Amino acid sequence: MSNRLNAPNDLRAFWMPFTANRQFKKEPRLFVGAKDMYYTTHDGRQVLDGTAGLWCVNAGHCRPKITEAIRQQAGELDYAPAFQLGHPKAFELANRLVDIAPEGLDHVLYTNSGSESVETALKVALAYHRVKGNGARFRLIGRERGYHGVNFGGISVGGIVTNRKMFGTLLTGVDHMPHTHQPGKNNFTRGEPEHGGDIATELERIVTLHDASTVAAVIVEPVAGSTGVLIPPKGYLQKLREICTKHGILLIFDEVITGFGRLGAPFAAQYYDVKPDMITAAKGLTNGVIPMGAVFVTSEIHDAFMNGPEHMIEFFHGYTYSGNPIASAAALATLDTYKEEGLLTRAAELSDYWADALHSLKDCPNVIDIRNTGLIGAIELDPIAGEPTKRAFTAFLKAYESGLLIRTTGDIIALSPPLIIEKHHIDELFGKLRTILQNNI
Repeated sequence: MSNRLNAPNDLRAFWMPFTANRQFKKEPRLFVGAKDMYYTTHDGRQVLDGTAGLWCVNAGHCRPKITEAIRQQAGELDYAPAFQLGHPKAFELANRLVDIAPEGLDHVLYTNSGSESVETALKVALAYHRVKGNGARFRLIGRERGYHGVNFGGISVGGIVTNRKMFGTLLTGVDHMPHTHQPGKNNFTRGEPEHGGDIATELERIVTLHDASTVAAVIVEPVAGSTGVLIPPKGYLQKLREICTKHGILLIFDEVITGFGRLGAPFAAQYYDVKPDMITAAKGLTNGVIPMGAVFVTSEIHDAFMNGPEHMIEFFHGYTYSGNPIASAAALATLDTYKEEGLLTRAAELSDYWADALHSLKDCPNVIDIRNTGLIGAIELDPIAGEPTKRAFTAFLKAYESGLLIRTTGDIIALSPPLIIEKHHIDELFGKLRTILQNNI
């Protein structure tokens, strides 16, 4: 390994996102390479990826088909404007995406991230009601502990306090349903909890409070990932769909994490058999290689805009990089990889083995809950009195030292490995975690 990789440049200029910057820059953790299930650190160690990067590298690292598609596209067409112009791969990709999406979600808008996908979906919802003559529908309803990115719309409908508290009044006309986490009733549940489905009726109360004629959309993550893997209780998502349909409210599933095979189906909407009006996606769309996101909408929503003179723009929204050629090529190659290797359903094949290994840690010190679905897992730790988040962060540091990448949020360890994971990787992952947790961190 070269000296350049072993001796990184001055670290001061980069203000790192969602990072304890001062702690990091005293003891940097740098990746310089990756292949399949493992990262390579700047000091030459192999680190098992237990989080698919940031929930995004679903097909594993540096996959040849994706790498080659990017190389070829960069030499053929590097950029094409998306406003009033196009390129073939953006259209090909959209067709491929709706082929694997839930039936009826037949149109795609492109973005550059999950945060932008959420902003786009919220704008579509507001504009849809307006073009339908229901401009009084301006309210947006999210959920406590929800994570919908970091832009103003996303943190407004989101419900993670630390992401909201520093940024003023945010959007007006937003309300929040309660989260579904009931630790006293659902501890150590495998899959969907038995208790909590009735929490969905709180949406009816909120709608009644504001009057349905003012509510445009409800947005939820089918599985709330970034807050610590909160699994929807049985019947919960179905009840939300029922209430939204009853009152003419659009239901948006934020599938930035659950999309592209994480639960054992292409999308969580298919896994839970609940059809939303829109789905936001990103992350696994390009295997995390190049920023790209998408919003799936029904034909009913799309067609509502297709009125007026044909020379007029129907929806005044978009991004410079919407459907970028290189991102489109990467996404097409990612879909090819998923299809050839059966990765969109592979989580279903491994979910029992994964769940057994995860729940085997129940007897470790300070473990107060374990949750799982598909190839997602969470281990909730008892916080250190007066030092919230420290126990899980210590586990994160110990894991990195032992050659394992985990994700922490609060005092919860979250896990979401690449979908190419094998049983021996699962054994390695939970073997290392057991050693860390048994040391009574």
